Amino acid sequence: MKRTMPGIEPIDVISSDESSSLDGDTKINDGADAQQLSLDSTLGQPIKEMTFEGGVIRRAEMYQEYMRQLPIPACRGSLIPFSSWVGLGQSIKQLYGQPLHYLTNVLLRQWDHLRMGGEDEQKPLDIVIHPSKAEATIWLVEEVHRRTSSPHHVAKLWLLDPMYRRFIDSIFPQL
Repeated sequence: MKRTMPGIEPIDVISSDESSSLDGDTKINDGADAQQLSLDSTLGQPIKEMTFEGGVIRRAEMYQEYMRQLPIPACRGSLIPFSSWVGLGQSIKQLYGQPLHYLTNVLLRQWDHLRMGGEDEQKPLDIVIHPSKAEATIWLVEEVHRRTSSPHHVAKLWLLDPMYRRFIDSIFPQL
């Protein structure tokens, strides 16, 4: 059955005896769920947001939009001593007062794991790679992640890793 409200397009109202599947994921089990669903529909909320996955997708969209607004520092002249990629990332966050993107943090950890078992594993990384080049590399990767990453891809990664928040920085600079 369809009902219309002034200024709002017609919406489907689901009766409490229907137990149909909406959007392939969400099942209506009782009248309260149906009433809530119809209320959410009238407010323009997509049905996907009612699911856990929809909430994660929405958070990833908000996160990606926030990260896009952060400017990449233009003036970088300091030499930061570091012994690991994650350590360099931590120093960059402190020095510039900016978070690094979730994907950048994951990548830095992967780069550190790649060194394990290598011939230069015990050497501090700033001896193997010049600090200026390493920092420039991180900012280049950061710019790619901030500007081009799909929030849906980020959300998929978050859904695969329930501990994804450990790679999201809690630094919130003024925009």
